[in-house]
Amino acid sequence: MSEVLIETRNLKKYFPHKLGQVHAVDDVSLRICAGQTLGVVGESGCGKSTLGRAIIRLHQPTSGEVLYKGENILNLKGRDWRRVQTQMQMIFQDPYSSLNPRMSVKQLITEPLRVNHVAANKAELEERVRSTMELCGLPDRYDNVYPHEMDGGRRQRVGLARALALNPEFIVCDEPVSALDVSIQAQILNLLMDLQESRNLSYMFITHDLCVVRHISHQIMVMYMGQVVEYAPTDEIFENHAHPYTAALLSAIPTTDLSRRNRERVVLKGEVSNPINPKPGCRFAPRCPYASEKCNEPQNLTEIAPNHFVACHECAKQAGG
Repeated sequence: MSEVLIETRNLKKYFPHKLGQVHAVDDVSLRICAGQTLGVVGESGCGKSTLGRAIIRLHQPTSGEVLYKGENILNLKGRDWRRVQTQMQMIFQDPYSSLNPRMSVKQLITEPLRVNHVAANKAELEERVRSTMELCGLPDRYDNVYPHEMDGGRRQRVGLARALALNPEFIVCDEPVSALDVSIQAQILNLLMDLQESRNLSYMFITHDLCVVRHISHQIMVMYMGQVVEYAPTDEIFENHAHPYTAALLSAIPTTDLSRRNRERVVLKGEVSNPINPKPGCRFAPRCPYASEKCNEPQNLTEIAPNHFVACHECAKQAGG
């Protein structure tokens, strides 16, 4: 088994609110091995992006641990943190708003190299920028082009080039293809997978598109209202999923298979739980068709099959876990 590169233990991120605290990420534990991709899926507002930002400390976690190669990076400061920070980068959802409109493509890619003083001289700096642009499919003619002069796919290539400039080992991909056309999505996904293979990169791939996450991920983590409800290898999630929320997400995937046109759709009813000071127990219970009195108790992740975890007492019971 590959080395565990990134691990979180009981990670929490709460945001203050006039009525209490918003539990955006609540007690999340995960592992990402070197050279592998963890897909994180769930509805908008479930805490996917906040989790990614908390892991690389764009949001300072409320509590818990984030381990990089076994070292808790939340305790690092100064030079020690800068050393680790260069190894953890992020690709943002909107390639336009994440780029400085007053900087050219070459300036945008040069900036992280200058800030972190990774080049010994101007010639080395130029070579790093040139090789990174070439790696991401950006020809020389884009040197002096500005973000507003490019389409969404090329902007996202610039965002990817900025993330790769420092030769990181771990990249949080926050819905990097959701704003792109389908054909461009495929190009960016294939580029990410090629880079992973050639550079042994590890990704956390955040998305709401389960077709995309199946294509790129080794494992999938399903989140609901800040908590993990199911966590398993990709094939296991699609073939033997256990949690009713996962079933609802999978049933919503569009299909061109005429033999499945009459498949049963799982339609969720009921109200979404309040994320402000939530009560103990299952947060999915108000929308779950199998809810019972036991759902008022805390639901812990239980292993129901090898590397397959689910946070539901009823699912664990049926699986014999």
